[in-house]
Amino acid sequence: MLSCTFSHKCRKEQANFLLVLLCTIYATTTKGRMCMNVSSGRNFGTTFLLVAGLAVSGLTATGLGGFSEAKAERIANKVAEFSGLDKITGRITTFDVYINETVQFGALQVTPKVCYSRSENEAPRTDSFVQVDEITLDRKIRRIFSGWMFADSPGLNAVDHPVYDIWLKNCKQTSDIPAPK
Repeated sequence: MLSCTFSHKCRKEQANFLLVLLCTIYATTTKGRMCMNVSSGRNFGTTFLLVAGLAVSGLTATGLGGFSEAKAERIANKVAEFSGLDKITGRITTFDVYINETVQFGALQVTPKVCYSRSENEAPRTDSFVQVDEITLDRKIRRIFSGWMFADSPGLNAVDHPVYDIWLKNCKQTSDIPAPK
């Protein structure tokens, strides 16, 4: 990507870069039939010129060069809500865990370190950094998972255990379970 200060020259470079990029995309989608001469602008399709013109006008019309980042506000929550599956009984249990506290589910100990959600007007992206330890038969604790879990993709970073599955459901500010002291 281009990186430069917001000057007239920079916006022109960004506009040229965008035209070349759009031309490449257009040529790919039309099997190279229309985007033959980038420098002269000839042989472009009408639709392509309309899209490119709108994109370039957006680049030059805004003081930010047309590239603005949409940042969703991350909300740090106090409670992570998990679901756990006991594969032997087939029972699914939902349980709340306060941040930096540990809850035992079967032979697993679940400890969320952070739990983030987004504001109501944003797309629901809920994620949590979680550590999961297994208590072995000889009473030793072995870490089996340490990483991010995503509520909208529970299978992405799942706990790999032969008897239990655990996944993040939600992050919230309060719980029906009293907070630890």
